[in-house]
Amino acid sequence: MSDETNDPIEGYVHALLKELGEDPGRDGLQKTPGRVARSYRFLTSGYQQNPREILNDAMFDVSYDEMVVVKDIDFYSLCEHHMIPFFGRAHVAYIPNGKVVGLSKIPRLVEMFARRLQVQERMTTEIAETIEEVLQPKGVGVVVEASHLCMMMRGVERQNAYAISSSLKGSFSEDPKTRSEFMDLIRHRRASFV
Repeated sequence: MSDETNDPIEGYVHALLKELGEDPGRDGLQKTPGRVARSYRFLTSGYQQNPREILNDAMFDVSYDEMVVVKDIDFYSLCEHHMIPFFGRAHVAYIPNGKVVGLSKIPRLVEMFARRLQVQERMTTEIAETIEEVLQPKGVGVVVEASHLCMMMRGVERQNAYAISSSLKGSFSEDPKTRSEFMDLIRHRRASFV
């Protein structure tokens, strides 16, 4: 490896490989520091995005006041404790209060928060709080289901365990019927339309 790298992370990965007892100069590892640096930059690209900007450019005035649900939003994130992946699905709903957001913006918001070092509980709350703050809906519900490789590969080593977290605000928190409707809607898996 040369003294000059494109990304400071490359130098740290080179040093880490040496600490692990590897030869960073061997054939299979020569380009690993650069690949890891690019990978971490991509996997943490959510730090470069503003959640308000994601939602604000696609808000529309409407008179619709029934629940809007975007479910089964796949995501991948890195656990902030071990920097090992966790992944799963997010389900997001809100009840408009005069404004809706373009449907594609909800998965973009989930992706933005997932592309940061995270804990599942905080990510769930951040998604709900952002929608609540920007749209000011009558209520917001977010449920996240995820498998954590830090639980599967190390520590307790439980391959079938997964975590579910929720953040319920406004009518989703206050009205049992609204909460129940949301939970029923996300419980059912859809058959493919294609």
